[in-house]
Amino acid sequence: MSEIVEEINRLHREVGGRQVEASEARTVLLRRSYDAEVADVWDAVTSPERIGRWFLPVSGEFKVGGQYQLEGNAGGEILECVAPERLRVTWLFGPDPGFSEVEVRLTPEGEGRTVFELEHVAVVPEEFWGQFGPGAVGVGWDLMLLGLGRHLAGGGISKADAAAWQTSPEAKEFMTRSGQEWGTAYAASGADAGVVAATTAATIGFYTGG
Repeated sequence: MSEIVEEINRLHREVGGRQVEASEARTVLLRRSYDAEVADVWDAVTSPERIGRWFLPVSGEFKVGGQYQLEGNAGGEILECVAPERLRVTWLFGPDPGFSEVEVRLTPEGEGRTVFELEHVAVVPEEFWGQFGPGAVGVGWDLMLLGLGRHLAGGGISKADAAAWQTSPEAKEFMTRSGQEWGTAYAASGADAGVVAATTAATIGFYTGG
């Protein structure tokens, strides 16, 4: 349990908004430090072979302007790649995804440490945002950063073990606490307390099956 709490507390979360393509987009921002050199973190998030070891198998043409596809998940275009500092891609899922981009930024933090920052900017249907708020994507990104951290620390997990972990009490506790923290970040952005409570409960229920 203490490890879950530590992992949750390592993350800084922010919820905001931005104008894109004449539409109002929602933004979620995650920031944490890893005990790894920038070059290693950059390789972990850009090498197709390594991405498949901590996240999902990925295919595509890995250059600016190229297309990528994560197995059973998002795909899109590689918009910007400035090694080892910044990677920006479209993040599209479903038949009509609309505007959605993800940017990863890396900054050295002393010797052997890296600040990892991920920002997801998307135009979200109001009915979906009204039901789940930022936690719908936020909890998923928390889980992704957990996997990246374990990979950078030398840990590995098979696809079968990862699937089994998703339904474990530990995973449910992680997702519950993650959902609560995204509720806190949503409240800090100025959201109504009643809306925060309802969307937080809906998000936690979605991820945990509760």
